[in-house]
Amino acid sequence: MRAPDHPVMGKGDVLLAVDNVSLGFGGVKALTNVSFDIRKSEIRAIIGPNGAGKTSMLNCINGFYYPTEGRITFKGVKRPKMRPYEAARGGIARTFQNVALFKSMSTLDNIMAGRSIKMNSSFFWQLFRHGPAMREEVEHRRFVEEIIDFLEIQHIRKVPVGRLPYGLQKRVELGRALAMEPELLLLDEPMAGMNLEEKEDMSRFILEVNQQYGTTIALIEHDMGVVMDLSDRVVVLEYGRKIADGTPSEVKSDRRVIDAYLGVAH
Repeated sequence: MRAPDHPVMGKGDVLLAVDNVSLGFGGVKALTNVSFDIRKSEIRAIIGPNGAGKTSMLNCINGFYYPTEGRITFKGVKRPKMRPYEAARGGIARTFQNVALFKSMSTLDNIMAGRSIKMNSSFFWQLFRHGPAMREEVEHRRFVEEIIDFLEIQHIRKVPVGRLPYGLQKRVELGRALAMEPELLLLDEPMAGMNLEEKEDMSRFILEVNQQYGTTIALIEHDMGVVMDLSDRVVVLEYGRKIADGTPSEVKSDRRVIDAYLGVAH
């Protein structure tokens, strides 16, 4: 899998900034004045108890929701109101807390579906797989095969994903997101429902995507061992408000975080 071809940004530059973002549904506030940034090439964790607003934040970043207040800036440009496919075309890819794959389709076809945003041929040619669409599909299929090799899932490339164990389904969903060649990869509980061996494999792939290809990653995860091992920085939410932000060592020793989430005696 080759490194994505993106405009040059220095490692550590702010890739995405969240400024005083609030999100409400009627009288219910999901997020209140949340601010933090995500820097180029880092792994940024978002943690907190259930109902803290973590997934709502990811939904704001990739266009499922639009903040009622505040702004989100991506690559120095204030994000307009956009749909998820527009965010994907702009360089933001996403996996979900509950696996969202085409269960009757093969591993290969599911990952190819993520590649569709890179295809330039018209819907007519894609429908009949003829002319320029066929030449384009050959090129993109080669890229998808590289992802399959990278994720070590060659043995299930033709298997319908609905027949796969949950851990492998999560790996296929990661592959579909990588097929978009994102600058920012959003992972919503990538380890949920996995056993120890599957978590170790997924952690390894996340690190390799970040370190070898420079992909910036923001992840929600409840396994604190994973968060502390993988993350460069951690932001903590509680009831839709930010209560801490810093390195893993700073966050795990923060009294507010201990009281609200970690539950360790002082």
